[in-house]
Amino acid sequence: MKVLFLGDVIGKPGRNALKKKLGQLILQNEADIVIANGENSAGGIGISERTCKEMFDSGVDIVTTGNHVFKKREIYSMLERETRLLKPANYPPDTPGRGYNVYEIDRIGGLKIAVINLCGRVFIDYLDCPFRTVNRILEYVREETPVIIVDMHAEVTSEKVAMGWFLNGRVSAVIGTHTHIQTADERILPGDSTAYITDVGMVGPRDSVIGVKKENIIKKFISGMPQKFTVAKDDIWINGALIEIDGKSGKAEAIKRINFQVDNINNFSDPDRESNY
Repeated sequence: MKVLFLGDVIGKPGRNALKKKLGQLILQNEADIVIANGENSAGGIGISERTCKEMFDSGVDIVTTGNHVFKKREIYSMLERETRLLKPANYPPDTPGRGYNVYEIDRIGGLKIAVINLCGRVFIDYLDCPFRTVNRILEYVREETPVIIVDMHAEVTSEKVAMGWFLNGRVSAVIGTHTHIQTADERILPGDSTAYITDVGMVGPRDSVIGVKKENIIKKFISGMPQKFTVAKDDIWINGALIEIDGKSGKAEAIKRINFQVDNINNFSDPDRESNY
């Protein structure tokens, strides 16, 4: 089984990149399933029903999220009804949506894959402990399938690395998201069963500061004052990771980074744009 996991999709440029090139990437890498973090797909912060549907229509099978998942109220009802859209599992249980699910993939002989969405707590929101949360979830999903992918959406590298070691040998892959900068530490952890990378990067404009126009963010750092939030448009890349997994044992066999430059995207105005950063 080959799982293509894509980094945070940033606004319209990121969604256009998927429309234009995801099919090609799937064919080139012989990917069986595509997972993408979509929490920044609407104007660079948050996710809407429209942007989520666009990602599904482009070929994404499962959309994970993070600490911006509830930024737009309209997504609440979709989180409740759409099983392919996940929220971090360690949000309080009365928040909309589900934090994990098991999917049966018909095109690969009905093999099942579990996807668990977690969010770190350091420098983000005060949430339930992701380590204790995933322990509880594993009791259920391991009865369904040994193929388990974890999106660890966190700010600091230490929290992501700790989660990788915590789940080593217990899941197929721990994939870091949120910081939008792809790291070069992809590997199979000792024990030869769990793939790990601290951050898979983003699907969006590299000529930016993590997806935002660099002029805005530089001015914010210098002035200390709020600035207009504008998604950048130039030098669009698709970052991700391809994980090869034994479908029977759930053991990861290989992981490689994906870096794909996308040219000539029509970056028209995005109605989901936020006004301030």
